[in-house]
Amino acid sequence: MTQQRRTALKELQKLDVSIHDARDRIVGFDPLFEEVEEPALILEGELGTSRTRVKEMKLEARRLETSSDERRDRIRKLEERLGSVRNLREESAVTTELEMVKRALENDETEALTLIDQVRKGEERVTELEEAFKEAADLVEPKKEALLAEREQIRTELASLEKERESFTSAMDPGELRIYEAIRGGGRRRAISELTEDGACGNCFGMVPLQHQNEIRHGEELIRCEACGVILAAPEPVDESAAAEASAEEEAGAVAAEDAASEDAVEDEVTTDADGGEEEE
Repeated sequence: MTQQRRTALKELQKLDVSIHDARDRIVGFDPLFEEVEEPALILEGELGTSRTRVKEMKLEARRLETSSDERRDRIRKLEERLGSVRNLREESAVTTELEMVKRALENDETEALTLIDQVRKGEERVTELEEAFKEAADLVEPKKEALLAEREQIRTELASLEKERESFTSAMDPGELRIYEAIRGGGRRRAISELTEDGACGNCFGMVPLQHQNEIRHGEELIRCEACGVILAAPEPVDESAAAEASAEEEAGAVAAEDAASEDAVEDEVTTDADGGEEEE
């Protein structure tokens, strides 16, 4: 494996890490949406329950109304029958049934009145919940739209990264790519790692045999860490000009700090001399 191909694998790994991070960020929006929508969802659930309860009470009220109408009709027929009884036993039976139907009618009417009051209160509660839900939904919508826009932007970035990866891998060595994919497919975030300065694996920090170190730095073979299995690559060469520039900036900063300290010391000395002269006078 040449240095150029090692560099290609490292670049591919950077792409894969970016793709993995983008996917994680997209998944991370789910709890954010839940958090934003939770107040409105709670109200919506309560509103749905209240509407269902009111509907059930209205159905029960209609049932009672129908039952009451039937009992009134039965009472009317029993009262008509009572006027045409032929003996005391028949009169007693009709009277007993009539009293039972009247008591049942009273119970239905009492229950119906209670239900009517409950329906009224239920409808008031539904109206309150509808207003509260509308307010909550109005607050949620802008936050939700902002999250949707942010998620869509990340999805666009992800699509671009995946397209870039597809183009990038088309020019890579198929055999090396299969090895790389197999390592990544095992759930690892890192499939290739550079050697450290002292010749250790940059992933698990296990020491690599000297022969393998030389092959990694100069050879053509694809070498994997015996401890953790990642592909090993030589470290990127240090940009000497950049390092020299950074060193020069650091040195200049140190000189400036020393000059500033010297100036402060001189000022303190002058101040001390001036104070001493005033005391002698």
